[in-house]
Amino acid sequence: MFKKLTHIISIAAVLSTAAMLLSLQSCHEDDGPHGPDIGERDSLPVLVSRGVSQLISDSGIIRYKIISEDWYIYDKTPVTYWAFEKGMFLEQFDESFHVEAFISCDTAYYYDTKRLWELRGRVFLKNLKGEKFRTSLLYWDQSTHQIYSDRYMEIEGEQQLSGYDFRSNEQLTVYRIHNSKGAFPFSEDNETPTPEASMEEQHSDDL
Repeated sequence: MFKKLTHIISIAAVLSTAAMLLSLQSCHEDDGPHGPDIGERDSLPVLVSRGVSQLISDSGIIRYKIISEDWYIYDKTPVTYWAFEKGMFLEQFDESFHVEAFISCDTAYYYDTKRLWELRGRVFLKNLKGEKFRTSLLYWDQSTHQIYSDRYMEIEGEQQLSGYDFRSNEQLTVYRIHNSKGAFPFSEDNETPTPEASMEEQHSDDL
């Protein structure tokens, strides 16, 4: 019994000594330099994806396809958002999965709680009619189903338009632009704008 108790005491002494050495080593290491404490994760993304090709549904129906080199999701910022820092290509589908429009840009942000897209850089859009839209800043509000920009906008189609304060529906088929300048098709007979061109000019500027 005594030998057994002595053996147990010896083991306890060894463990105690080891614990003390580890504690001293830890205290010694604490004297060295340390990196800054990250603190709360308010500026770090919860998800980072590379080489993204993603289908997104709205009310159970696939409406969008996103292609991007990177995708960051920030869920701890005051306003949560997604970031596509290296550009984005987006296709919009109708309920029959036909492409209604597509958008490309250098940088994109999506504020998910607001359902608002902010597109920056070389923003390029094309609608089902083949009309092309170019600007440097564009907003797409999915709550109100409106696309708009206060920056300079160029529109290329049957007409050549340019101006500011652009606003459109999501399909880019009904739009307006203020302070516009552009070229319109003329009739070869009387050199006056065709009825279709005149109606389109009014449709674009006065809505």
